[in-house]
Amino acid sequence: MQEGTIVSVQVAGQSRQPMNPLQQAQAISDFGIEGDRKASKGSARQVLFMDSETLQEFRLQPGDVRENVTTSGLDLRVIQPGNVLFVGTEATFEVTGLCDPCQRMDDIRQGLREELAGRRGVLTTVINGGQIQPGDCVRVEP
Repeated sequence: MQEGTIVSVQVAGQSRQPMNPLQQAQAISDFGIEGDRKASKGSARQVLFMDSETLQEFRLQPGDVRENVTTSGLDLRVIQPGNVLFVGTEATFEVTGLCDPCQRMDDIRQGLREELAGRRGVLTTVINGGQIQPGDCVRVEP
C-alpha cells in the first residue's frame, strides 16, 4: 500500500483557462470536482492526479499539465486501473488509466508531450464524494 499527501488542488472552468488553485474542493460522486470543466457524469476522465516529483523533474509547477490533484510521495506509474485512492476522510477515486499527454503539453515546452509519455498521471472517477484539500492523506489500495 502506498501513501502520500495532496500538495495542490486546482480546477479550470473552461478550456484553455489557467488552472485555479483551491484551498479546498468538493469531489462529487460520479461527476468530478465541482467547478471543473472535465466534471461529467459517467466520464472515465473526471479527475486527473499527478505527482509533484515528476513535475519537479520537468521543471513544472502544480497545475501546469492540467491536473486537478497534485500529490507528493506516490509513484503514480505503478498504480493500476481499478486501484482506489482514498483521499482525506471520505472521498474515494477509482483509477481508470494513465493520462496520455496531449498536444497542449508542447504548448508549455516543445517536446514535453513526448517526454511525459507514460508519466502524466492517472485518470480517475469519483466513487464517493467529499471535501479534499492540500495536506490530505492519499492512500492507494488494490
